[in-house]
Amino acid sequence: MKDQYVYLMGRGLYVNLTNRCSNRCDFCVRNYDVDPAKKHGFAGYDLWLDHEPSAQEVIDRARAVLDAHPEVEEVVFCGYGEPTYRVEQLCAVADFAHERGLKTRLNTNGQGNAINGRDITDDIVSHIDEIGVSLNATDAKKYDAICHSEWGERGFDLMLAFAEECVKKGGNVSLSVVDIIGEEETAKARTIAEKIGAKLRVRKMIDG
Repeated sequence: MKDQYVYLMGRGLYVNLTNRCSNRCDFCVRNYDVDPAKKHGFAGYDLWLDHEPSAQEVIDRARAVLDAHPEVEEVVFCGYGEPTYRVEQLCAVADFAHERGLKTRLNTNGQGNAINGRDITDDIVSHIDEIGVSLNATDAKKYDAICHSEWGERGFDLMLAFAEECVKKGGNVSLSVVDIIGEEETAKARTIAEKIGAKLRVRKMIDG
């Protein structure tokens, strides 16, 4: 199915708003799905978009899926791009999710303020129940070496500032790392999370 705006995983309805991203992370799952001749999608879904959907397009498709799957408990903003490129659409879909009695969760690289050229943390905290920010590394140099942000090493500081501001505004924030970084780096990551008042989540590496 082309233009897979929503997809199901477990008890979550995932929303794929864009394929744009300000990072080019070495470990990103979409790296394994770039050859059209071998394209296999993610979890059976083709998440490459021909066009970015309006909020209403997402809501219409989400409503149909939710009507058929009453077991869904949350709406998760996570696809083949950085959801905060579409912050207005994200908020509109989050409002729809809350109207349906569902929780909302965001997986983000934390560079949304820089992407939008303004502070979007009020929008995020007021619409998202769980905010997952990809920490990925414990200092700017290590971060840039694996995430290749369009802002270079500054991407690390942008990400941490976003996460900290969300915490200050009452957001439920988790910083995340991939389990391949090792115990020593994971311990440092935990210290960083604790310093800003966030939790730490260690994610499993997803292979292609």
